[in-house]
Amino acid sequence: MISSYNKFIISVFLKNIFIVSIFFLCLVLILNILEEITFFKNSEVSIILPVFLTFLNSLSVLFEIFPFIILIGTMSFFLEILDKNELIIFKSYGLSNLKIISVALSTTFILSIFLVLIFYNISSGLKFLYLDIKNNHTDDGKYLSVVTANGLWIKDHVNENINIINAQKIDDEKLIDVLISQFDKDYNFLRLINAKEVNIKDMNWKIYNAVITENNLSTKSKEVLTFETNFDSEKISNLFSSLASLNLIKLNKLKKDYIALGYSTIEINNHILSLITYPIYLSIMMCIAAILMLNITHNKPRVFYLITGIAISVGVYYMKFLFNILIVNGKIPNIFSIWFPLFLLFLFCLVGLVRINEK
Repeated sequence: MISSYNKFIISVFLKNIFIVSIFFLCLVLILNILEEITFFKNSEVSIILPVFLTFLNSLSVLFEIFPFIILIGTMSFFLEILDKNELIIFKSYGLSNLKIISVALSTTFILSIFLVLIFYNISSGLKFLYLDIKNNHTDDGKYLSVVTANGLWIKDHVNENINIINAQKIDDEKLIDVLISQFDKDYNFLRLINAKEVNIKDMNWKIYNAVITENNLSTKSKEVLTFETNFDSEKISNLFSSLASLNLIKLNKLKKDYIALGYSTIEINNHILSLITYPIYLSIMMCIAAILMLNITHNKPRVFYLITGIAISVGVYYMKFLFNILIVNGKIPNIFSIWFPLFLLFLFCLVGLVRINEK
């Protein structure tokens, strides 16, 4: 049974997290709507569309910055109980610093699980709709690059022709077992190209040992065929669905499709691992904020600790970003890039919590 003191700590803590969340949500909405209005400034669209897209994208952005929200919200929580001398009252009833932190930490961990299992799936669905609508208003809207259980599929427009490309596997800068269906702008069939291997290093693909079937069903072979497209190996990778727009079920399915296709799963594994460790990450950010605020002295203004907390959160963000670059480039193992930064932060928190408990 939760004691009245625990209930009070949880309610005040969640109140501060909620207030900070609303503040950052408003900030995200303002920045996003300015970005969307700028994006559509040369388009004849109603103001409703940028506003609608802003709301679709905001929850996804909020999920990404929530570790920062936890840090600021925790600092706000401790400032409140320090200003009202509630920390002294807690201690008079036998509640240590570590006990207060443990209550806030448990609340953070439970909240973070809710964020991963519920909030993320909602925000990713809205993000998917956001990208779908926005792509229809860009030049890339006429292109498509997706991975399914049947391999890689590409829709391309070149010289008023439409190319539907299917490849069973990707091998570095090559497509393996390729079938290209070519249509005119009215989707009248023009020809079919079948090949075992296609070099996609640049946008002038080299198709080796191509078997070409014309619309009159006549067949011919060509040892090397140059095929103009709007895609190279880099652009194909970049046009895959944004991982932040896929819920947990779709992420798992996409991973299986990547494996079947022979495409690298480094980024998707990294994304899944980041979701798995999200509760730990938020809990560590909460502990960092608590350690800072419970070390407040009269020698330094409180704004100093606030700036220090923000600086630490920015440093943590760039450390995670650096490790992510290293893993994408294959410099370090996938698991190492996620767990090593968390391990360093955990050691920092462990030392800080031991010192705080002695006060």
